[in-house]
Amino acid sequence: MAFNTTKNFYDILGVDSGAAESEIKSAYRKLARKYHPDVNNSEEAIEVFKEITKAYETLSNPDERKKYDIVNGIFVTPKTNTSSQKANEEYKEAAKKSYTSPCDKENASKKEKPKKNKTSFFKSVKYLLSKFKQFKRAKKIYKPQKGVNINTDVTITPEEVITGSKRIINIRTTASCPKCHGHKFVNGGKCSECAGKGVITQTKRITVTIPKGIKDGARLRLKGEGASGKNGGPNGDVYITVKIETKNQMRFDKLNIYYNVPINPFEAALGAEVSIPAFDGNIKLKIPKNTSSGQKFRIAGQGIKKHNKIGDLIVTVSIEFSHDLSEDELRLYEELKNLSNGEVRKNFG
Repeated sequence: MAFNTTKNFYDILGVDSGAAESEIKSAYRKLARKYHPDVNNSEEAIEVFKEITKAYETLSNPDERKKYDIVNGIFVTPKTNTSSQKANEEYKEAAKKSYTSPCDKENASKKEKPKKNKTSFFKSVKYLLSKFKQFKRAKKIYKPQKGVNINTDVTITPEEVITGSKRIINIRTTASCPKCHGHKFVNGGKCSECAGKGVITQTKRITVTIPKGIKDGARLRLKGEGASGKNGGPNGDVYITVKIETKNQMRFDKLNIYYNVPINPFEAALGAEVSIPAFDGNIKLKIPKNTSSGQKFRIAGQGIKKHNKIGDLIVTVSIEFSHDLSEDELRLYEELKNLSNGEVRKNFG
């Protein structure tokens, strides 16, 4: 059985537009037993089941049915009772006879024409306006709607800004119910899986790619990873705001990267080679002999790359020593003090 897409919901269920709720329910159950995916899993049967379920959802709900009738111009005229119809015809015939007298006709012609009832006119306008508003609301309800967007944050380290990274985040979102496929009803009753909502809440793990050189406060968009849409509408999106951890050893200024690197006293005195993280991998920085604390070294072309421009990596060294020196280290510092003849504070003050 294949339904014509031009058929309305009454035609799909095979009932009249004035059918009672019990007739609609009975018709749906009969069709559901034949086309439910658990019984008939062909592609055609699945599509048919979706159509009859959608029709039943609407027509079994009095408010939704009323809106649907308004949108589609379906007006149900109550059936006239035979005896009432006969009495009405007799009344009309009697009314005709009552005006056959010439005298009555003359008197009737002398009667004043009835005045137009302004109140009835305004009531009619008000009624039409209310129907028009109902039509617009019903049309909006059945219109496909995009799912809700979800906003979240992710915090990365300054090193991740340089190298880029991948992060796994957990998102609480909604998805179409796997049992009723978003139709809210199963075999004429509310779906037990989603409690008649058509959607379920779930936690989704998403892998996010953090690009190199991203700035603090930047937003990443994951299209279609948000809440599920309504009436066949697309899913919402996920927007991720990136925050960069504040660390003393690294900061960013436009395209330049400023990096504070601690070195040992012997490295400052004798010179050394230290490893610095950069966009193209770790690079080696040569520390010359007799380096002072606070001395800066500029490494060109190792900053942030953007719009065909690239900044520099500026390294500031600070001489630091361990606060847990061994006896041997203390003895060597004592010997160094006795050997030293330099006065580092000669210009102080």
